[in-house]
Amino acid sequence: MSEAHAPVHPAPTAPATSQVSPGLRTPPSVADECELLGLVAYGQLAAFTQLAGDSRHAEDFDTCLQLAHLASAALAGQGEVLDRITTLGEDATARLESFVGSFDNFVDRTAPSTWWEGLLKGYVGFGVAHDFLQVLAERFDGPSRAVIDAALESFAPDALAAEQLAAAAAADEVLGSRLALWGRRLVGEALGFVNDLLSARPGLVRVLACEPVDPAEQSTSGAKLFSHLTAAHSRRMGRIGLTA
Repeated sequence: MSEAHAPVHPAPTAPATSQVSPGLRTPPSVADECELLGLVAYGQLAAFTQLAGDSRHAEDFDTCLQLAHLASAALAGQGEVLDRITTLGEDATARLESFVGSFDNFVDRTAPSTWWEGLLKGYVGFGVAHDFLQVLAERFDGPSRAVIDAALESFAPDALAAEQLAAAAAADEVLGSRLALWGRRLVGEALGFVNDLLSARPGLVRVLACEPVDPAEQSTSGAKLFSHLTAAHSRRMGRIGLTA
């Protein structure tokens, strides 16, 4: 790997969360609900930016076109997310703007040196973000859950990246080894980003501390969150034939 690939972000520790009594569900406050909705909307914007950039640097026109369509789709449901914030009585633009710069450290620390590293960055980064937001979404029901679920579909790890990465790694053992190392770097930074975000956003910590709406859904506490995200990442890397 190049010298630009600095050591992996230190493994995060679980954020402090308030305790919720077993069997009792404390729903998130409206302000905390808007905090999550703002993060989801900003995540859609970040996904659009990443995919549009990938499209510009694609190695063939067909891939360029597919990534451009994915970039467009990433913003498709953002209006509904912002409308929901407005319905809840907050300024949607201000809530969205409050997240500007939140992703900068992760983006800067994971600058790819090749097309394949860039594609894997999106696959891993969006994957961890999707899993994290899905855990938080499980604390909601009704309109907010519906718009969050729809939005999460727009920047889930896409089949195009998975297919291309799997084929490339299978065809070139050296590339596969390099990408596996890069994936470890990426997930370390992504988990560090999640930890930093929770440290800076107590509203998200309060959401995490709430019990899921559906008892059948996994109750992922602060203490279990990073294990959950790491396990999901390992499964995702396994689907493209790379060791996490």
